[in-house]
Amino acid sequence: MCYNRDYFMYYQSPTYGKVDLNKLRQIVSKFMSDDKKAKYEIIVGTDSQKIENNKYDFVSALVIHRVGFGGIYFWKRIIQDKKISLKERIYQEATMSLTTSENFVDLFRTNGISKYNVQIHVDIGPNGETRELITEVVGMIRGSGYEVKIKPYSYGASKVADRYT
Repeated sequence: MCYNRDYFMYYQSPTYGKVDLNKLRQIVSKFMSDDKKAKYEIIVGTDSQKIENNKYDFVSALVIHRVGFGGIYFWKRIIQDKKISLKERIYQEATMSLTTSENFVDLFRTNGISKYNVQIHVDIGPNGETRELITEVVGMIRGSGYEVKIKPYSYGASKVADRYT
């Protein structure tokens, strides 16, 4: 997959609009420092949809959840102009989530936020065509050091990212 510069440098937010990495760091840091006693979950999920014959829309979401008190989220998109199988799409979603997670941890390495465990939510589950991929994809993500959630618990992918595909 070919990533353009904007994919790494900018996120979209329904609250804050288009933000660069510096602004993202400021927003997330402020959000998490507003209630230091709260429990936070950092979630990354990616979803994709076919938008034309050989064109696919991939959206990765970054969710900062203040458990019991809402949250904020950001998303980014890439369009792939190539025919791919369902299996390849699921692996691409997982890889994009891993890349987003790594970039997030790197961005916050110096201020303590990176100590939080990042959860990766994948849009696969025990029902449907993707059930045969669970063991492989979950193993790949766990092997990269991340906690992983699948349907019906993978709202970062199946609800937040899905909203923008």
